[in-house]
Amino acid sequence: MDRKAPIFATMGCRLNAYETEAMKDLAARAGVEDAVVVNTCAVTAEAVRKAGQEIRRLRRENPTAKIIVTGCAAQTDPKRFSDMEEVDLVIGNTEKMQPETWKGMAPDLIGATEPVQVDDIMSVTETAGHLIDGFGSRSRAYVQVQNGCDHRCTFCIIPYGRGNSRSVPAGVVVEQIQRLVDRGYEEVVLTGVDLTSWGADLPATPRLGDLVMRILKLVPDLPRLRISSIDSIEVDENLMQAIATEPRLMPHLHLSLQHGDDLILKRMKRRHLRDDAIRFCEDARRLRPDMTFGADIIAGFPTETEAAFENSMKLVEECDLTWLHVFPYSPRPGTPAARMPQVNGRDIKARAARLRAAGERVAQAHLAAQVGRTHRILMESPRMGRTEHFAEVDFGDDRPEGRIVEALITGMSGARLTA
Repeated sequence: MDRKAPIFATMGCRLNAYETEAMKDLAARAGVEDAVVVNTCAVTAEAVRKAGQEIRRLRRENPTAKIIVTGCAAQTDPKRFSDMEEVDLVIGNTEKMQPETWKGMAPDLIGATEPVQVDDIMSVTETAGHLIDGFGSRSRAYVQVQNGCDHRCTFCIIPYGRGNSRSVPAGVVVEQIQRLVDRGYEEVVLTGVDLTSWGADLPATPRLGDLVMRILKLVPDLPRLRISSIDSIEVDENLMQAIATEPRLMPHLHLSLQHGDDLILKRMKRRHLRDDAIRFCEDARRLRPDMTFGADIIAGFPTETEAAFENSMKLVEECDLTWLHVFPYSPRPGTPAARMPQVNGRDIKARAARLRAAGERVAQAHLAAQVGRTHRILMESPRMGRTEHFAEVDFGDDRPEGRIVEALITGMSGARLTA
């Protein structure tokens, strides 16, 4: 009888997607068959709700398969998923990266396996030893350099899903990136849960800027290095130096800002105020005039007044943001913010819509300013690529996938440039 390979469904962040690639390898090595693995997200209540929907859908489509649920939602609320009649096994974020977990899922063993395997994530002190060479597209590879978070923002459940911060040693990161470059990748993205905390748990406590400078020095044939989301208040001098002097470090930073009002930032237990965010953006753009910024912003955080919300709206202009990720606030049980006075749901929805509209306006203005300019574009498919600033570009004819091409921007089409 033909083996039925496992099906994997990924929800949430790039780190989850990265870890799904590792699980595929672990499952294949262990000989897992006829299983559906759902890698869940817990960042919002809506993400958890959607995980339940996805599990029920996958059960309908795969009536004989074993349903295995893992990821942050499984880690933070294993009972919710183990109580679902569709679910056969729940495993935690640590367990999902361990070969022995998957060996226990061989066809003749899964029925005898403990149905919930979720240990205390806070006891984990090291990153898992998995390295996935080339996850992403054939043009861009993602490298996990950090996991977990030591901060306790009042709205966030993620530390309880990911544990405390742990870093991958610089030497391991450099070796992996060199292998990726040797395989033809022209762009590498550094990823993590709290990327700017990288190094705090390593000997001599290096900083993220040290890692960036080391990568660029020791992998001289890497054309493009990109950083995913960072906390601007934790940016170190070497990272600012890299922004100023290293053209191979891409001029696009995604900032975890969350809000533009000082009182709300304090109630969120963030480590920066609005002036800190504005000052960072001004400093970075002074060092790299073409720098673009993305940002995460939450609409409708508990106690948010209309005036407080307006401060978030103003921050879009004051930081000269280009790409917005807007999150309507939703309470996460077990977090301090869930016990604060909540904003009316209609107001949350309306404010999120206003922020998204502001985001569309600034993105369109950025795109319009690129028309007539020449850009170096990394091709993600034969007819679509991204600029160094992460804008999407459509081409009318085929270009070599995975290569960097130089092209004149001729116009715009919706949220994309044309060349």
